[in-house]
Amino acid sequence: MNASPPPSTLMTEQEVADRQKRSIKTLQNQRVTGFGIPFLKLGRCVRYRLADVEAWEEAQGRKSTSELA
Repeated sequence: MNASPPPSTLMTEQEVADRQKRSIKTLQNQRVTGFGIPFLKLGRCVRYRLADVEAWEEAQGRKSTSELA
């Protein structure tokens, strides 16, 4: 049985990109514009909290294609 990682788990850019089937460049662009997932900058490393990733994903739900993001 696979246990879920705790919500405080930190994820790399690659892990988030793989999870969301998006490119690292997209994550980087969203960090610059401020429209992406909250992140931590630890020295030169960027990390995402699993809880923040899950909350951001949940907030992306839409009921129709005409609904504003």
